[in-house]
Amino acid sequence: MATKKLYKSRSNRQVSGVCGGIGEYFNIDPTLIRVIWAILALCFGTGILAYIICALVIPEMPNGTVIVEDGEDRG
Repeated sequence: MATKKLYKSRSNRQVSGVCGGIGEYFNIDPTLIRVIWAILALCFGTGILAYIICALVIPEMPNGTVIVEDGEDRG
């Protein structure tokens, strides 16, 4: 069984794919992640800095990697 890895999404991205990748990793709707991130950014200001750090640190999903229903990456 392959270990689950966090990647920036190539298919579900608005800015850099961070929220899409987190949504795919936890198997939840990325829109919910975006709303939570926006609330953090507006209320506390930490969301913007956290997004920038994640955009720099989280790797891009490799070409040919397929996310399946159970959350495992097959590639």
